[in-house]
Amino acid sequence: MHTRRIGDVEVSAIGLGGMPMSIEGRPDEARSLATLHAALDAGVTLIDTADAYHRDADEVGHNETLIAKALASHERGKDVLVATKGGHLRPGDGSWTLDGSPRHLKEACEASLRRLGVEAIGLYQFHRPDPRVPYAESVGALRELLDEGKIRMAGISNANPDQIREADEILGGRLVSVQNQFSPAFRSSEPELRLCDERGIAFLPWSPLGGIAKAGELGSAYAPFARVAEAHGVSPQQVCLAWMLAKSPVVVPIPGSSRPETIRDSLAAAELSLTEKEFAELDAV
Repeated sequence: MHTRRIGDVEVSAIGLGGMPMSIEGRPDEARSLATLHAALDAGVTLIDTADAYHRDADEVGHNETLIAKALASHERGKDVLVATKGGHLRPGDGSWTLDGSPRHLKEACEASLRRLGVEAIGLYQFHRPDPRVPYAESVGALRELLDEGKIRMAGISNANPDQIREADEILGGRLVSVQNQFSPAFRSSEPELRLCDERGIAFLPWSPLGGIAKAGELGSAYAPFARVAEAHGVSPQQVCLAWMLAKSPVVVPIPGSSRPETIRDSLAAAELSLTEKEFAELDAV
């Protein structure tokens, strides 16, 4: 497995997003654990989760607990950087709400520490800006968690360029990652990707294949991805991830998966080399 860096940690060039294993439509636990173990077997050393990745109101942190169980039962579990998030909530009715208050973020971090069974969280990310709370206050909570040793690295998610700059300043240059939506269908995070490239901050595209419901439609919706896939004898999904990796050395895609075969297919993208012409064709979509 090729590697990239988040802060001072070397991770697999492609990680695994855990959300599909815990929200609506999720598989049974046995298949989820098989998916996580397949990822570890293939060399994944980055798994992304969040306390809000759950379905029902009484199971906050479902995905964190699942991942902790998978890591504890695998010989390579200790080699994985677990990235989790706080600041988003799910009341249990299918909706998403926000709480970016410092008090909530600190309490959420403590709860994530317990569920993951660690002394310090490898990468803790502020999940989404809360318009009711000054951004500086939310990021300030991450700074305090860093200084207290509760988290080893700090990141932000769903941020714009100004928020990236502000967060890095508040954290004293210690912002290591930005996790934004990015895919062929969602290119509006290009400015954030460029800024991360300039600053050497890891950029973690979420829903890189277009989301749980649309990942399988990538080839039919975007003809260049299908053409390049056919030329290489691989899936359009592999081509999509290879295109992202080729955009910048700071990009670390985290495709979600709930089946061993889909995460294996995604991980093969790290071995796929695109020609300059192919990259240009894909990047023009």
